[in-house]
Amino acid sequence: MSKESFKSFVKLHPELANSVMNHKTTWQDFYELFELYGEKSNVWDNYLGNKSLAGVSSKSKTSSMSELINMVKSVDLDSVQKTVGSLQKTIGLLQDIGIGSGTSSALKSDQYEPRPMYKYFDD
Repeated sequence: MSKESFKSFVKLHPELANSVMNHKTTWQDFYELFELYGEKSNVWDNYLGNKSLAGVSSKSKTSSMSELINMVKSVDLDSVQKTVGSLQKTIGLLQDIGIGSGTSSALKSDQYEPRPMYKYFDD
């Protein structure tokens, strides 16, 4: 067993990182278990939550799909529409400023006449 095979094992099972982040165990402990027992041992059931490739059932797929549907149902479409409208107005305003600044500077340079430097005003 090598470090690279351990790294690939950890990438396949991100639940291990959660155990380390929650201070339940350390990476050193995981590496030692990996070296002693390998990746197909029952030792990992405690950390992986008894997950295996065969353990993914249609029931979990259905529950995740229903969670997704419930999340989509809970989205307030009026709020989304207002936000999109606001973004469209902002983009339109930015485009007007970008286009307007290019044309208005050309117009201003044509209309600008410098004032004579030493002109006295009559009272």
